[in-house]
Amino acid sequence: MLAGAMLVWFILMGLSIAFVIWDSITNAPTSWVQRLAWILVILYTGIIGLIFYLLTCRRPFPGSHDQFTRPTWKQSVNSEMHCLAGDATGILIAASIVPTLGLTNGWDSIIEYLAGFICGLFIFQAMMMRSMYQGNYLKAVSKTFFAETVSMNMVMTGMIPAMVILTSIWPNSEAPTNATFWFRMSLATIVGGIFAYPINYWLVKNHLKHGCMTLPGKDRAAPNLGHCSHECAQNSTPHMYDSFQEKSDRMQMHSLSIVHSTLWIVGTFIILFFSLYITNKITPLHF
Repeated sequence: MLAGAMLVWFILMGLSIAFVIWDSITNAPTSWVQRLAWILVILYTGIIGLIFYLLTCRRPFPGSHDQFTRPTWKQSVNSEMHCLAGDATGILIAASIVPTLGLTNGWDSIIEYLAGFICGLFIFQAMMMRSMYQGNYLKAVSKTFFAETVSMNMVMTGMIPAMVILTSIWPNSEAPTNATFWFRMSLATIVGGIFAYPINYWLVKNHLKHGCMTLPGKDRAAPNLGHCSHECAQNSTPHMYDSFQEKSDRMQMHSLSIVHSTLWIVGTFIILFFSLYITNKITPLHF
């Protein structure tokens, strides 16, 4: 039964990846960072990721992307993709290596957390977002540290229990040469994404993290559709320029005080540790 489920899963995953790559090339007025994030997330989450891509990011027709992605819940899903893509990539790389080290599952989880955090912050957040900070990489690291930390903690709140418990059910799933390894990591990534969504929604709603941004001038309306995206506003009427300015205002980021940001970070660590406590009751963590 498991083999049949995995076969269907991987077939749908292959079709999903093929579609999103094609769509990214032909129909995506977003940055290459956003497109890469979605490709990686769909690689890890298969048809589930594709469904959310269709619901929150893929433009229905030319000139509609900015309006389509405007709702906060859609912005939040797109924002989470940066974190989930980076964190899951680091975790998956670490999970592929740790079995060769012969460590206990507790140490495995710590290494996977660190790998996910490093990959998520220093590559998928700071490096890929540095253009928003005048190319200053260190500034990008400092500006994205808070959002990455609280989001990563919530991703791991879901992923670690899923990985540990599923490993106890499928002992052979620790080896990356086994198909169950990839199936297990896919399920764990989906669970991590579910747990991380509320904090990403809060971050985006409070302008503490960027959502989905349509590239200026890349989503021009098709002829006779009677619609123009906000991105063409700079070259259009004053009313349309106001709409463009409104979008720019919506994208302005806020910041929390050191005290408040520290409290939020500590709070997410408490939630993470509580999830590990519950996991330990089901499948003991050894150090």
